[in-house]
Amino acid sequence: MAQIHELSTELTNQIAAGEVIERPASVVKELCENSIDAGSTRIRIDFENAGLQKITVQDNGSGIASDQIDLAFMRHATSKINSERDLFNIGTLGFRGEALASIAAVAHVEIVTSSNNQGGVRAVFAGGEKKLQEDAPSPQGTKISVADLFFNTPARLKYLRSERTEILKIVDIVDRLALGHPEIAFTLTNNNKILLKTNGRKNLRQDIANIYSRHLAERMLEIDGTTPDFKISGLISDPDDTRSNRNFITLLLNGRYVHNYNLTQAIMSGYANKLGPRRYPIAVIKIELDPVLVDVNVHPTKQEVRLSKEKELERLLTQTISDVLLDGQQESLGLNNLNSQPQDTKIDQLKFNLNKSVVDTTRPVILDSKPEAPAVPEVNEAVGEFISLNRPRNDQQYLITSTWDKNVALQMMLKPFPESEADSTITSQGQEIIDSRLPKLTYIGQMQSYLLAQSNGSLYLIDQLAAHRRLAFDNVLKQLQSEKSSQQTLLEPIVLNFSNVDYLKLKDNLATIKKIGIELEDFGQNTLIMRTYPTWIEKDIEKRIRQLLELYLNAANDNIDKLKIQVAQIIAKNRVYSSSKLSNLEAASLIEDLSKTSDPYRDGDGKIIIVSLSKNDLNKMFKKNE
Repeated sequence: MAQIHELSTELTNQIAAGEVIERPASVVKELCENSIDAGSTRIRIDFENAGLQKITVQDNGSGIASDQIDLAFMRHATSKINSERDLFNIGTLGFRGEALASIAAVAHVEIVTSSNNQGGVRAVFAGGEKKLQEDAPSPQGTKISVADLFFNTPARLKYLRSERTEILKIVDIVDRLALGHPEIAFTLTNNNKILLKTNGRKNLRQDIANIYSRHLAERMLEIDGTTPDFKISGLISDPDDTRSNRNFITLLLNGRYVHNYNLTQAIMSGYANKLGPRRYPIAVIKIELDPVLVDVNVHPTKQEVRLSKEKELERLLTQTISDVLLDGQQESLGLNNLNSQPQDTKIDQLKFNLNKSVVDTTRPVILDSKPEAPAVPEVNEAVGEFISLNRPRNDQQYLITSTWDKNVALQMMLKPFPESEADSTITSQGQEIIDSRLPKLTYIGQMQSYLLAQSNGSLYLIDQLAAHRRLAFDNVLKQLQSEKSSQQTLLEPIVLNFSNVDYLKLKDNLATIKKIGIELEDFGQNTLIMRTYPTWIEKDIEKRIRQLLELYLNAANDNIDKLKIQVAQIIAKNRVYSSSKLSNLEAASLIEDLSKTSDPYRDGDGKIIIVSLSKNDLNKMFKKNE
């Protein structure tokens, strides 16, 4: 057995640093929290090369006395707790005495500080050892510079992400700190370029405007709720302003940004059914409580906490948000759907037997991995006096196949470019079915927004609005694929403000965004401007552009072909189509145009456009044997 020995101070400091300092953003967080605890009203953060080369945090706080420098850089030395009782009554952001020691263990650190307006002091640390301390001029407060992060632990570097990702993590940390402390003026720069600037005037809405955009901040709703143990306040978005992930929900517990799944779910419950599927609100919620009710000492980064009476807090969040949305009559348009019966979109679509040289009705094309079970004769069931057509059946007039959805999905180019030889084979099989186009239809009338047509003894019902959506989808997608979207000049440019994170991603990818028809120019200060817009956006131009940019921002990758399809889906779905009665010429023209589309059976979202009833169907519905 190897001999037991005590680890060196240098090694223990590096181990501790690994728990607290995971990346450059961790340095920024720890230093800023120390500045906040020091009573600062101004904090400036500058960094270079994603923070690996240099990070500087300067404040106007209380500073550190010259005879306290060594203690400040010693592990488990702190001015914030003195006893076990204090450990469970934490009122500051930092308290464990690990931050400066951990940073100095893996970087070169310089501190210049002045306390009580006395003469300043400068000290230099490297690898956990103090190299220098001397008197130096300094304004009131502290300035700490961290250079060459992980210089002595290069293995840590392989766990870091790209430079852009590390920059965004720094921006996100400072954004959360600024939202938690609107009384402090924050300035954040990267290579001398300002990424964030707040004014410290205790105006949360203004800070949200600086971070997320004025457009969003103006629409947010105030919340305020109280119980004997908790007080909550802040701003939440109305149900129309949502994002596709939870990253825009900020929970601030006594000023500390924390992660808590249950509290986030309580916020979602407050919105109830006002949010669409997989949509999340933007929220900045401050929670004030007695420090005795929270244990922040469960994780080195202190972003995970343990709460007493958590269920009570969850109920308060849910009820307060629900009341605010109800009082303001903030109802999502989607709620109107609750008053109508849901349309059954699961009925198998017909694959019309139009071209027997292409599709043999006795051998349906099967794309599923398992062979299709033999057809069961006479699968239609009588329900009362009506005949159910909801189940697959097999006869000589037409064929319904459960593989239809998959074939249509292929035609909609959800897999536009085969990634393998197997994918290519599947695509060609799917095309085999799609090649069976509509027959020559004769228009015979209209019932509400449904067109009626006939061909070879079969009756066809066509959803007029779905047909228009298919035409619009094909038109937009064709323009996007040609990358020659016709542009219309705006009378006045549209100015678009974004959060720091979104602005950086958009600014770095303007050429890619142009491929989905949106031409933007960088205007600086988290702002992009648009001077022209694609003509396929017919109304609500700014709203639609923001929607498409959000689609790009939330995309999992830069698959531009998939994005083009999604753009076409959004535009086609959000257009307003007339459901008024068409003239005979208009109806016939619409049917003709539909027959020439990439898929006349479903719109861009996969919703059914056309259904056929053969003579055989009609006979069975009326219980005729022939």
